[in-house]
Amino acid sequence: MKRLLPWVFSFAWLCAICRAQTPSSTTLLIEDVTVIDATGAPARPHRTVVVRAGHIEAILPTESQAAAKDALHIDGRGKFLIPGLWDMHVHMVFGEWFPRGKEVTLPLFIANGVTGVRDMGGELEVLQQWRKEIAAGTLIGPRIVMSGPMLDGPQPRFPSSIAIATPEDGRRAVDDLKRRGADFIKLQSLIPREAVFAIAEEARKQGIPFVGHVPDAVRASEASNAGQKSFEHLIGIFEGSSPLEDEFLKGPKGPGKFLSTYDPARAAKLFALLAKNQTWQCPTLVWERGGNLIDEADFAHDARAKYVPAYWKDVTWKRFTDQVVHEFNTDDLATRKRFVEKELEVVNAMHRAGIPFLAGTDTPPGVYVFPGFSLHEELQRFVAAGFTPMEALQTATLNPAKFLDMEDRLGTIEKGKLADLVLLDANPLEDIRNTQKIAAVIVNGRYLSRADLDKMLAGVETAAKAPAASK
Repeated sequence: MKRLLPWVFSFAWLCAICRAQTPSSTTLLIEDVTVIDATGAPARPHRTVVVRAGHIEAILPTESQAAAKDALHIDGRGKFLIPGLWDMHVHMVFGEWFPRGKEVTLPLFIANGVTGVRDMGGELEVLQQWRKEIAAGTLIGPRIVMSGPMLDGPQPRFPSSIAIATPEDGRRAVDDLKRRGADFIKLQSLIPREAVFAIAEEARKQGIPFVGHVPDAVRASEASNAGQKSFEHLIGIFEGSSPLEDEFLKGPKGPGKFLSTYDPARAAKLFALLAKNQTWQCPTLVWERGGNLIDEADFAHDARAKYVPAYWKDVTWKRFTDQVVHEFNTDDLATRKRFVEKELEVVNAMHRAGIPFLAGTDTPPGVYVFPGFSLHEELQRFVAAGFTPMEALQTATLNPAKFLDMEDRLGTIEKGKLADLVLLDANPLEDIRNTQKIAAVIVNGRYLSRADLDKMLAGVETAAKAPAASK
């Protein structure tokens, strides 16, 4: 199939991202801070960053005093400033499966420095309402781009889905979601083959990107050539790196078969194609590890569990755990451990081949993948796969901005860009785990101190203990 033209996102969508919150009227002076701008340049110590009206107005040497009447002076000595982080695979309103998302998920993102998210399947009207409230300044939350309901096969496995049985179903769904204001189309695994290509053609016609799983009936190379903008969870990668790819399209597959039939030559050929097509990868490595090794994990003593409603743990996550254990984890634990390590090796090879990557977690459907917190683990997994700390940081900053065609406004710390920033107590380029040492978060120019963030977390803990309520 002829490859479709690269996607250009609509002006309306870009404006929606930019209006994530009403900019703060307070001018900020972040003084004597080390700036890690995420462009790949070395860290720049002793800088004063001026933030005004939600934008970065200037980045000055500290010795050249910045004058600003009624400015809020923030002591940056010994601290490090990075761009706000993006989680590029989340599900915030997944049918009724994760109640209290407004009171739990949104503040957990902000408290962890996640200032933007790509929602990969949810209730469109609810998410659009959240985005309006965030834009109006009546709700604190990240910038949101969203697919609305996912497209899946005739019998979808998850909520927030549209059943697709025929090519006509696929075209109709694309048209409907575009009309309703979805930012992109999300594919799931069970869509019939001919419907996949109909969706691709209709998405091109409507000028709306499509992303997601490589459906079971389609090769990764075919999905890439059809214009799919991103692949999730490494789906299609091991299949396309095996001489059994045709069999995998029709029957069972899993870590054992993937490991025993992995062909480096076939993998290299596939990776070259994906690099040529610039097919982005969002591997959700923290969920891949968690899902494959779920039977040896001990979540009972996880300190983050206090931020999670009982319904998530006792109902939804239990449902997912049972499905993973009985349907997916059919290989022995030792094999699955080898597979998790092989995934890191493959991600490294894809990275070296020039394939672009995005950080995403699949929170909260990923069992014990915590909103906000787990993005920091995802960055650690990228470093474990061989990325430098800067390259890992870019998967959640610069790369999402490139993916969203927003590199001129987001993703780095540069004059004129939107002021989504995270102030850290330690250098993430020395140890990527230092992204967790958050001293403050700035969301569209609004300053949230460590005390403010702790208050938000206390509010989440209280909300998590409350009886399940509406979305």
